[in-house]
Amino acid sequence: MTKEGSSKVGGAGSKPGSPQGAVRMPFNERRAQILDVASDFFAENGLAGQTRQLAEKCGISQRLLYRFFPTKEDLLREVYNQEILGAFKAVWFVELQDRSQPVSVRLEAFYRDYLQSTLTRKWLRLFLYASLAEANMAPDYIAAIITQLLEVVMREVAHEKGVVLPADPALLREMAWTLHGAISHYAIRRHIYQSSLSLSEDQVVSMHVRLFVAGFADMIDACRGD
Repeated sequence: MTKEGSSKVGGAGSKPGSPQGAVRMPFNERRAQILDVASDFFAENGLAGQTRQLAEKCGISQRLLYRFFPTKEDLLREVYNQEILGAFKAVWFVELQDRSQPVSVRLEAFYRDYLQSTLTRKWLRLFLYASLAEANMAPDYIAAIITQLLEVVMREVAHEKGVVLPADPALLREMAWTLHGAISHYAIRRHIYQSSLSLSEDQVVSMHVRLFVAGFADMIDACRGD
């Protein structure tokens, strides 16, 4: 086995994915390469994909793979941190709360960017596979990121509309899901089902955001039973 920080990439005369003809690669560079390959691998094969097959795709031995990531759970955790959690930009929270812009403008800008940079084919496949595998990736992402996002959306629209929100946080989040869920499911239809391709993403985002904002006060009244 090679020393730590050395690993195998297909060199001249070696088969693709073969551990023969290896060249040395710095530890951090090899680790980053494994993570990049792993995110594509698990997105295509699900979280049940075998690390032996992954190692072959990386051009290294399974034993060497475990020197970088001692367990498969460690590897999946890093894939989550990089590909799921890392795709969300903290600046979005700042921009969504910039009241110098109308709330519909802020929401449309956010969801256009969110569709482009987060709700990609690879991200969605990883997220859906994680949900089906009953792994913690999807619940952790919702708890760490989306719950806060939903609360910000409700608070900002309510401020502009001059509406007093109900006190029940679960109810508030459920109302916000009517917008966030619509955009998320649109991305699933587009990237997973290969449908909903006739309209541009900008058109779809504008439609959902404007419907949400226009009907906001009525939605609050309906949830109060008015």
